[in-house]
Amino acid sequence: MFDDHLFPTYTRYPISFTRGKGSWLYDKEGANYVDFASGIAVASFGHCHPKLVEALCQQASMLWHVSNLVDIPQSQRLAERLASITFADRVFFANSGAEANECAIKSARKYQYQRGYPGRYRILTLQNAFHGRTLGTIAATGQDKYLEGFGPKVDGFDTLPIENHEEIAAWVSDASAAIMIEPIQGEGGVKVISHEHLIFLRQLCDTHGLLLIFDEVQTGMGRTGDLFAYSRSGVTPDILTVAKGLGGGFPIGACLATNDVAVAMGPGSHASTFGGNPLAMACGNVVLDLLLERDFFKLMGEKACYVRSELHDIKNSFPELISDIRGVGLLIGIQVSVNNSIFISEAYRQGLVLVGGGDNTVRILPALNIPQEDLKEGLYRLRCVCTEIRRNALPNVEKI
Repeated sequence: MFDDHLFPTYTRYPISFTRGKGSWLYDKEGANYVDFASGIAVASFGHCHPKLVEALCQQASMLWHVSNLVDIPQSQRLAERLASITFADRVFFANSGAEANECAIKSARKYQYQRGYPGRYRILTLQNAFHGRTLGTIAATGQDKYLEGFGPKVDGFDTLPIENHEEIAAWVSDASAAIMIEPIQGEGGVKVISHEHLIFLRQLCDTHGLLLIFDEVQTGMGRTGDLFAYSRSGVTPDILTVAKGLGGGFPIGACLATNDVAVAMGPGSHASTFGGNPLAMACGNVVLDLLLERDFFKLMGEKACYVRSELHDIKNSFPELISDIRGVGLLIGIQVSVNNSIFISEAYRQGLVLVGGGDNTVRILPALNIPQEDLKEGLYRLRCVCTEIRRNALPNVEKI
């Protein structure tokens, strides 16, 4: 096997890509694939974007790494820019979404402690959530399939149904510290949380002195058609986490917070060896440059409308295979009637890269700047996937 010396933690498809350009990937035989996955919403401006390549190479020729015990101007600049376009006052840089969420969890607990409430440490999360793979974040996720085999669940997390207001309100106690939520549950099947529910959670937090944490690891940095999904609802969190698209393909995560929350995390309370390193910051600043270009979101919105229209046409053509289409912007989920791994395997055979999700969905996560002609070609190949499954496989494959 090609991964004999790797931990067997992934069920890999037998594909090996050797290079990428824009929205295209190429395997070792030279076959081309339209990339509708972007490394799971990471390569937000496609592969080898010239401005990202230039910035990374320029920074690599000057300085790769220093510790956070000295000033890193690139991190100061990116933090200032993120604060200027969001509710936040301060930023902590990490290397991944799980690390950003760990910082958010610790910040919420420390905030309550500093206010004189050391017993307020419990955090409410919602069913079907996904917050990461560390011991703390799988406890926050609260799903048995992630917790099994890792010993007792880390204490301090309670999981309730998504929009059951009565149960959520009854959860609040003297031990409650915060509510943590994804405005769109990406890994959970691209399930959009209603604006009304987000407003309810904000009001509940305000009433009881709780913090509201938005996990925007997947939804942030333009994926939904806005810089951050929270702006669509009119609900402002106290803490927000972001990763994936922030580095355009380079590992980076960030925890954004108001000043009141951030100052509770004094010297020595948290750290990251690699967080905020110059290479990652160079990429993050270029991603912001690209997102803030004039008319970027207008053009992206037009592409998202086109994709959604074409997907509904495909759904109407294959009603026995596609049962639902959901999502916002270029974070799209297709719920299919066959096992989604079968659907994705056929997509690879048709030269199309997709990624699965919960609730038997297939996610479509193209680069935010994907050209129209590449979108058209990818959607054509998606139609071919459906045609092939209908023709040869649908009567014989495992249905959900």
